[in-house]
Amino acid sequence: MIEVKNIEKSFEGSQVLKGITTTFEKGKTNLIIGQSGSGKTVLLKTLLGIHQSDKGSISFDGRIYSELSRKEKRTLRTEIGMVFQGSALFDSMSVEENIAFPLRMFTNKSEAEIMSRVNEVINRVNLINANKKRPAEISGGMQKRVAIARAIVNNPKYLFCDEPNSGLDPKTAIVIDNLIQEITHEYDITTVINTHDMNSVLEIGEHIVFLKNGVLAWSGNNKEIIQTDNEDVVDFVYSSELFKMVREAVRQIGNERK
Repeated sequence: MIEVKNIEKSFEGSQVLKGITTTFEKGKTNLIIGQSGSGKTVLLKTLLGIHQSDKGSISFDGRIYSELSRKEKRTLRTEIGMVFQGSALFDSMSVEENIAFPLRMFTNKSEAEIMSRVNEVINRVNLINANKKRPAEISGGMQKRVAIARAIVNNPKYLFCDEPNSGLDPKTAIVIDNLIQEITHEYDITTVINTHDMNSVLEIGEHIVFLKNGVLAWSGNNKEIIQTDNEDVVDFVYSSELFKMVREAVRQIGNERK
């Protein structure tokens, strides 16, 4: 679990995050959504320690980040897995070399132990027979699977995903969403996903944080977001006519069942 209390962050006198308080729950897919410029990327980077907050605190299962020693911060970083937008794979490395990279960097495992774990996660994300291929030789969806495998290879407690569906077709995006959610539940990880994909919000949004102009304007889950009357949320999530029709249909079914 990650607890955020009264986080503020400014750049050159412009305040981006304005007193955000929320909890990202363990064993759930926690989504951060909002328009461009809402502060969601800054919030994600602040959680990761890339940005240092001006005020407030962030705690990882009771460990307040700003109070940790340098050694304790290094330990915490080994407990974090990251799926980057665009996957950020090493072009010169094979699939298995990309996945093995964190183990070689952060552990003292033998080569046999490393390859055993690599093959385990390759099988888990259904990348069988792709070990020796380079990123350029596999599809975008497979590259995302490699990125997920690399992120979980060191058994993280916390998994961060920055626009994991970026550049994928809708069908593949759903597969990646489901894979992230399955892994979150299976390993009881605290997963935080920065996304603009409304399919992801409705499919796997077990806990959703909606930001507007640096303020936490709404939070709830994918069932509650369908029923909400918050105008900012409705305008953002249901901006297309198709989503508006889906929302209305779902609301009518819910009202009929009451």
